[in-house]
Amino acid sequence: MRLGSWQFPMRIGIACTLKPDAPPPADLPDDWHEEWDKPETVQAIAEVLGRLGHQVRLVGDGPALVRTLLDDPPDLVFNLAEGYGVSRCREARVPALCELLQIPYSGSDPLALAVALDKSLTRTVMAAAGLTVPAGVTLPPPPTASDGPGAEFPALLAETGLSLPVVVKPVWEGSSKGIRRHALIEDPSQLAPAILRIWQQYHQAALIEEYIAGEEVTVGIIGNDPPRVLGVMRIIPKSDPHRFLYSLEVKRSWQDQVDYEAPARLPPQVYHALERDALTAFRTLGCHDLARIDFRLRNGVPYFLEINPLPGLSPTSGDLCYLAYRVGWTYEQLLEAILHAAARRWGLVPP
Repeated sequence: MRLGSWQFPMRIGIACTLKPDAPPPADLPDDWHEEWDKPETVQAIAEVLGRLGHQVRLVGDGPALVRTLLDDPPDLVFNLAEGYGVSRCREARVPALCELLQIPYSGSDPLALAVALDKSLTRTVMAAAGLTVPAGVTLPPPPTASDGPGAEFPALLAETGLSLPVVVKPVWEGSSKGIRRHALIEDPSQLAPAILRIWQQYHQAALIEEYIAGEEVTVGIIGNDPPRVLGVMRIIPKSDPHRFLYSLEVKRSWQDQVDYEAPARLPPQVYHALERDALTAFRTLGCHDLARIDFRLRNGVPYFLEINPLPGLSPTSGDLCYLAYRVGWTYEQLLEAILHAAARRWGLVPP
């Protein structure tokens, strides 16, 4: 599949936050680097873009990226960078820098990336857009580290209309960071320790969200004007579907834990509702080029979980890639579609 003729071989810089070889320090959780890209992923992307005829180089992240963009800017930045630290704006830094320097880039703009990373804020925006969102409450860390949640927290949940089971997760992380097996809370005695774990290990607020017992589904979107649904994929657990959580442990050993089904075998009205809600989420945030939107289904109703405008593109561990393969796309076709959407949006290829 060829999506269009390039005006010229572009000089493409891949912006990424590389995962180090060493594990995180002992005082950090073992998923601290989970969002960052492995060198193998960056190499795979570079090889595909090179085969498409472009000149490709790694431009990195952080201060090294700033120096490169100032001294020798590429024609387009292919953005993968998740950013360092725990700032809820860390994914917005690369597109913000590109906009400051007037350099075209792939993917969504700083506002969309910043809002999408903050799950609490995204829930508010999507509910206002008419999507169905699980009940939830966000609890920020206390002023002093010695303070911790106590017996009042189950009562607080009751006041918000929440009842067990719930899922406790960091409010601004991706790649299922902090969403481990113990994030699904069914016993009231587990709630306070789970909240405290988020505060202490991830240094941010905890989102306590109603557990939606139902099917886990993800929707891929590609392109602009108009964006189109790449496909809808079900994540099917191989055991205990009644208490399934698409946790980091599951993702790390997905071959043993789940099956991926795309196109998802769902009733037509449910499938269309997922497509509609995914496109609504994409347009509401003003996303560009690509995104993946996660839902749970309960009684045929899609419950919005989150939108990822910067989804992982590992050819061997990215959900968007899994979806693409199952609807008949190759890895090269997926990357070319993303690149072409970005290049067309910036006027680098004919409309």
